[in-house]
Amino acid sequence: MKLWGGRFTKEEDQLVHNFNESLSFDQKFYKQDIQGSIAHVKMLEKQKIISTKEREQIIQGLETIQNDIESGKLVFDKESEDIHSFVEAHLIERIGNAGKKLHTGRSRNDQVALDMKLYIREELMETDALLKTLLGSLLNVMENNTETFMPGFTHLQKAQPITLAHHFGAYFEMFKRDRSRLHDIYKRMNYCPLGAGALAGTTYPLDREYTAKLLDFYGPTLNSMDSVSDRDYLIEYLSALSIIMMHLSRFCEEICIWNSNEYRFVNIDDSYSTGSSIMPQKKNPDIAELIRGKTGRVYGALISILTTMKGLPLAYNKDMQEDKELPFDAIDTVKSSLMLFTGMIDTMTFNTDIMEASTKHGFTNATDAADYLVNHGVPFRDAHGIVGKLVLFCEEKGIALDDMTLEEYQAISPVFQKDIYDAIRLDTCVDKRLTIGAPSPKTMQEVIEIYKDYLK
Repeated sequence: MKLWGGRFTKEEDQLVHNFNESLSFDQKFYKQDIQGSIAHVKMLEKQKIISTKEREQIIQGLETIQNDIESGKLVFDKESEDIHSFVEAHLIERIGNAGKKLHTGRSRNDQVALDMKLYIREELMETDALLKTLLGSLLNVMENNTETFMPGFTHLQKAQPITLAHHFGAYFEMFKRDRSRLHDIYKRMNYCPLGAGALAGTTYPLDREYTAKLLDFYGPTLNSMDSVSDRDYLIEYLSALSIIMMHLSRFCEEICIWNSNEYRFVNIDDSYSTGSSIMPQKKNPDIAELIRGKTGRVYGALISILTTMKGLPLAYNKDMQEDKELPFDAIDTVKSSLMLFTGMIDTMTFNTDIMEASTKHGFTNATDAADYLVNHGVPFRDAHGIVGKLVLFCEEKGIALDDMTLEEYQAISPVFQKDIYDAIRLDTCVDKRLTIGAPSPKTMQEVIEIYKDYLK
């Protein structure tokens, strides 16, 4: 069924129909389309545009269509142009003339705008819930590892000693910001476009505030042209999804590094690994690698819709039908990535002895040796140079700062005394970093309590 046939004298070419149709992908909207239609007819009856009997017939018809779709009794056909015409055609077929009044005071332009908003709003909330679950998993690792030493890196080189809790806390902050972005998008997008018509509203006495309330919006949109041509909320959502994937990809990159034979910091559970078809010893971090790889796929959806929208005049244009297929794929990709990543984190184990040994043999306590000299009256710039000589000496001998004798220390600077060994111990290096945001167990425990309150 076409919703626009009266003006045309020729049938649509089949190739044109195939190119133009959207039911093959906007069938995802069937619940949102029916939900919006039910709110619309309730408003039409309230405004005495249709009768109570017609409202009841239409709502009952719409509900049976939804039930039949979900039970598999009603299958999406290839004849309908889109989900809107599919639902309306089957409604008219089931209840007759009353079904023809469903579209009163409405255009497909404001209808699809509503469906998209309802769909994105629901997906946004699901994404937020998955992020919250992931944060709970990260927090669990943090609580159990406030004294698990590991090297912190800059330029992929060992820099200073931190803890596993501190490292995971950095990602907790990232994903917390991701949730904040989603909440901001929700606040901006949660206004109802239904009633905007094609672009200029309608002469029917619609109660847009009532429709908005029925659909849990804050209120109606305030410009009918913007209502049907706005996809900012989708672009913002895809941008937020891209940032989520960027964070996941960074974390996955580190897990791949930590899983390597050279590091051996982590053991990825067998259920989140695969093997090689030729090398029997291999255990590959495929889930981490796939999430890292799929990040580009989500970026592509964002760039696609930005490119589509950049040259469009007001109001609605058919180009905007391209706002569905790639975004749908991106949304599904992010949701599955979050679920799989959370499962991988929940089942992952850590080789804490190897992590601590790596920390000791990477001169991560060099800064603390310099701080020791500063605390004994040596200007920092001079202390920096002295410790540089210590590191060079250790590299030549193949030892760590902890392994140097006091005589070797004093040969480079007489300022060093026996207490240098206490000053550069891993627990000392970490424990004395007490400012908020630093890795000491005491500070991390304070932050963990803040995170617990946040997740409540």
